[in-house]
Amino acid sequence: MASAVEQLAKNANWGTFAKATELKQRILFVLGALLVYRLGTYVPIPGIDVGVWKDIFNQKGGGILDMFNMFSGGALQRMTIFALNIMPYISASIIMQLATAISPQLEAMKKEGESGRTRINQYTRYLTVLLASVQAYGLAVGLEGLQGSAGSAVIDPGMFFRISTVITIVGGTVFLMWLGEQITARGVGNGTSLIIFAGIVAELPRAIASTLELGRQGQFNLLEMAAIALMVVGVITFIVFMERAQRRVLVQYPKRQTAGGMYAGSQNHIPLKLNTSGVIPPIFASSLLLLPLTLVGFSGAAGGEITATIARYLQHGTPTYMLLYGLLIVFFAFFYTAVVFNPQENAEMLRRHGGFIPGIRPGTPTAEYFDYVLTRTTTIGALYLTFICLFPELLISQYGLPFYLGGTSLLIVVSVTMDTVAQIHSHMVAHQYEGLIKKTKLRGSKRR
Repeated sequence: MASAVEQLAKNANWGTFAKATELKQRILFVLGALLVYRLGTYVPIPGIDVGVWKDIFNQKGGGILDMFNMFSGGALQRMTIFALNIMPYISASIIMQLATAISPQLEAMKKEGESGRTRINQYTRYLTVLLASVQAYGLAVGLEGLQGSAGSAVIDPGMFFRISTVITIVGGTVFLMWLGEQITARGVGNGTSLIIFAGIVAELPRAIASTLELGRQGQFNLLEMAAIALMVVGVITFIVFMERAQRRVLVQYPKRQTAGGMYAGSQNHIPLKLNTSGVIPPIFASSLLLLPLTLVGFSGAAGGEITATIARYLQHGTPTYMLLYGLLIVFFAFFYTAVVFNPQENAEMLRRHGGFIPGIRPGTPTAEYFDYVLTRTTTIGALYLTFICLFPELLISQYGLPFYLGGTSLLIVVSVTMDTVAQIHSHMVAHQYEGLIKKTKLRGSKRR
């Protein structure tokens, strides 16, 4: 069966895609949903003087606001209804996953199957609304205290503005949360990742243009511009290589005697990716750092000395920020890998199906071997993610390049693209496989 599926994967091509009606509908749904998202990033919040806000943002740019603006797809710079993007939902997901690993009640709920996962998802939605409300209120208060050269960013400050801003931004965040779930269920790929991906890609042309403008102004010479281009190409190549790298664990299945006769033994393998957690650790780490800094970035002098100290030490490019960012990436790489792959459960499943790893006894020794291999592959994957995310960010902080050319943004773009293409290919293989089954049944009925 495995060899047949592999052969189908080799034979799957774009001719198969032309016949896959369901796949085309899924892709069109994703494109339509992302178009709606991009249109929403241009709908401003009521009560904001857009010109004054743009002037203030340009004055405060170059730090954490630029990074948050990158994840929001430019919505923060335009102060639109999607200013918080889907980050509160990601923060809520982090908290719920940590709580599931700590709380026995949530762990038992998760093991209940589909009903348990549905309840946990509902709790995540409630927590998203709570986090978005707190962040939106902090954003509204911060906007009222911001002054530009042309006056205040808020036309009519007061409680009405704060309430309307909270309702608008929370509504936008909840809509994006729902849109991401719809993309995952009715489209192709992970909806949350695709929304962040769309925001980054939409701003890439502007980032490239601003980089070329810096070169025209003389901030970079021709050699340095070529070095930047080579760095971007090298980072993309390295990401593709590491995302495709895997450790294959050999599995042996013995001969089986059934009512239909004797089945010969077979060999297969379990692929363990070096980066099992994918793009989740950088997104989670960025979201966790942005959660407290959302208030810090807008409080300004009103926040006092403590706020100013936090903003100074956690400014993008500082050693403290880099250290925390790297540690959070490593933590979430191991944490999410443990959530995705449970050595004990996989060892038990392998034993039930009669499989074993050559030289390793079934049961607990197999689980320990899985844990041994997974720990080492995850260590390599965590170091790779840390390097990819921190090294270009260090160059950005030193030379003033746009955030969109950083390791985190490139990692998200490349990883989400590879994952989406892989899912499209899987749909094509499944469609071709279904077609072969139908042809086989038709030939069998004709013979009868």
